[in-house]
Amino acid sequence: MAEAIDEYFLEHVGARSSRRSLGSLTPERALELFDAQLGSRHLDLAARWLRSEGTGYYTIGSSGHEGNAAVAGALRVTDPALLHYRSGAFFLERARQGGGSDPIRDVLLGLVAAVDEPISGGRHKVFGRADLAVIPQTSTIASHLPRAVGVAFSTVRARKLGVPCPWPGDAVTVCSFGDASANHSTALGAFNTAVHSAYQGVPLPILFVCEDNGLGISVPTPAGWIASNFSSRPGLDYVHADGSDLVDTYEKSIAAVDRVRRRRRPVFLHIDTVRLMGHAGSDVESSYRSRRDITADYARDPVLQTARTLIDSGVLTASDAVALYEEKRAEVMDTARDVADASQLATAEAVMTPLAYKAVAPSDSIDLPAESTLAQAINAALRCILDRYPQAVLFGEDVARKGGVYGVTRGLLSAAGSARVFDTVLDEQSILGLAAGAGVSGLLPIAEIQYLAYLHNAADQIRGEAATLQFFSNGQYRNPMIVRIAGYGYQKGFGGHFHNDNAVAALRDIPGIVVASPARGGDAAAMLDACASAAVEQGAVCVFLEPIALYHTRDLYDDGDDGWLSGGRVEAATIGRARVYGEGADLTIITFGNGVPMSLRAAQRLSQRGVHARVVDMRWLAPLPVDDVVAQASATSCVLVVDETRRSGGVGEGVIAALVDAGYTGKLARIASEDSFIPLGDAALHVLVSEDRIVDAAVSVLS
Repeated sequence: MAEAIDEYFLEHVGARSSRRSLGSLTPERALELFDAQLGSRHLDLAARWLRSEGTGYYTIGSSGHEGNAAVAGALRVTDPALLHYRSGAFFLERARQGGGSDPIRDVLLGLVAAVDEPISGGRHKVFGRADLAVIPQTSTIASHLPRAVGVAFSTVRARKLGVPCPWPGDAVTVCSFGDASANHSTALGAFNTAVHSAYQGVPLPILFVCEDNGLGISVPTPAGWIASNFSSRPGLDYVHADGSDLVDTYEKSIAAVDRVRRRRRPVFLHIDTVRLMGHAGSDVESSYRSRRDITADYARDPVLQTARTLIDSGVLTASDAVALYEEKRAEVMDTARDVADASQLATAEAVMTPLAYKAVAPSDSIDLPAESTLAQAINAALRCILDRYPQAVLFGEDVARKGGVYGVTRGLLSAAGSARVFDTVLDEQSILGLAAGAGVSGLLPIAEIQYLAYLHNAADQIRGEAATLQFFSNGQYRNPMIVRIAGYGYQKGFGGHFHNDNAVAALRDIPGIVVASPARGGDAAAMLDACASAAVEQGAVCVFLEPIALYHTRDLYDDGDDGWLSGGRVEAATIGRARVYGEGADLTIITFGNGVPMSLRAAQRLSQRGVHARVVDMRWLAPLPVDDVVAQASATSCVLVVDETRRSGGVGEGVIAALVDAGYTGKLARIASEDSFIPLGDAALHVLVSEDRIVDAAVSVLS
């Protein structure tokens, strides 16, 4: 089925203009870039054919953006690239530079979700290849930009630390995005972090490429907006190119890349493009644009303009250009027909393979100083991890000189040095993006989010970026990372919902990540060590939830009993395994975090009534220690789940469901905090779980 833009090219390619120079492009180089543009165009046409045949699933095309082949031509094959979804020509030119597999077939296999597709294995259509330094992205709203900043930073930092990095020390990180996405808070945070770093003299070799087609699906970008917003921003060099003009785009890209590589500072390359054939397969462009406006854009078609440039410069005749166009059409369509019925992922297990990992217990134990609190134990574990892994870096707000709001990281700056322990901008998206970029660049990032409430405006950096990378690259890329978060309620004297937050549902919903929730020092040290091992050995994305109220707790039952302190060599912790206190045969209390000391005190009170309870500290919220929970529940056939998170969406819901799924038929009850934000002062006690509520609920379920 012929498309209007296809017909327009064939009708107008022979229209001569004037003699034209190729500038710094040789005829051979110009033809290579034209070949990438032709391949990208016919991939878009083939995608529409596949969709019409019912075998294609993804038709966000690159038509009108084929000028980005010139950007790829200005870069090296070893420069890490995080690409906009309209980067078909860039990808084909990068693949030509790197050689190897057939990129036309690779992209088509992605379009039909084929299991043989070499980057995602049929999980998504992405532009990516490990041997080409193209890191696969699924972003449509520029959420990959913070990671790109992290890659650029880490390329230099890894070299400074003397640890292996997949990118050369003089690499330029390139990330591309659309004009509408440039307005997103995630993108603006990334630009700010890059400029903020460069302002302080921190090398940040990144090329931001804004492909400006003037539309965000149906919403026009105001004329001149991108130039007005970015052309005069201090610290961000601005370069403009006409994306329909291959020579101009190539020469401007060469200049921009050279500037980044030499100066190690960010550059914003603004490329005017045009969007052809609508936003995506389901988009009816005529519903919001006039026919006259749509057809007027055909004259700006970069494939047509490149063909005319080659004709006007004497490299091709019009018939030569048409012959190349049709030869590429035949090549792409023959391959499309060949892959149309390719096998797809056939089982849930096959789909989820990249998310699977083995439970990890590190072989080396950690020695804690005598009488360590939770905060001191975490500090000791971090010190051990920094000693053991030279690629480990620790960063976040206030973590360096101050040592964290609660002193948890105190002394680590002097112990490990400012290249490995450092403060960041106050932007959680940038912190998590830095972690994702550092992980994919050979480092072991340990990022701190100061409070759990501050995570929520940036959680997609974990959900949409970090956690998906192994999935959408079929394990070929990974970004090991540990995210430490101070959280939960019960903090006295500094309350309110921003400093006391018990919302964890957004984390438990993310496939494949590890969520640790230690309650006491010895467990915290062992669990943090296990997270580091899982990150290094398997690329795990680990979130470490630290109960603020227990940071400096010393006592358990009575004032001065020092019952909540730890010391000496701690037992290794295996991811997904619980800890059990006691062997009571009457009641199993299943809990975590602040619920552990409260439940232990409640169990002591119950024992005075002749009720003998065991307390199960789950320790891991993902994966839940289901086997341990079921075994301990079955031991008493009477269960009370104590959940300090919220009744709706809280951890307790998952525990109850796991018990029911396992066929548990004994007595079962749950208490949880109310579906409320946590207020200031003693009012918080009315909506949080309390020791008295645990005792009352235990008596009730037993009766």
